[in-house]
Amino acid sequence: MQRNSSAYLNDILEAASAIQDATAGIDESTYSATRLIRSSVEREFIIIGEALKVIAQRDPQLFAAIPEGRQIIDFRNLLAHEYLKVSDRVVLGAIQTDLPVLVQLATS
Repeated sequence: MQRNSSAYLNDILEAASAIQDATAGIDESTYSATRLIRSSVEREFIIIGEALKVIAQRDPQLFAAIPEGRQIIDFRNLLAHEYLKVSDRVVLGAIQTDLPVLVQLATS
């Protein structure tokens, strides 16, 4: 049975929550020095990007309501395929700035 868009939105919310839990109370130097945290955060962002990719294909109207949807998918591709170009500062910026907006959109 094919999953519906709300299931993918739930995946996004769960991944966002995992990112927030993994990075709560840590600073940039701790983030950069802790491979396990970086790996888990990047994996959760990959899940978010993949869920948005599926939503884009199956529910274009919903995807259109996510202003940064295409950039999030591109970010997922960067994390998965061009890992040498990943900047910890960019990832942390996405956590602090973009993730709360995405969570708000996914819950509305």
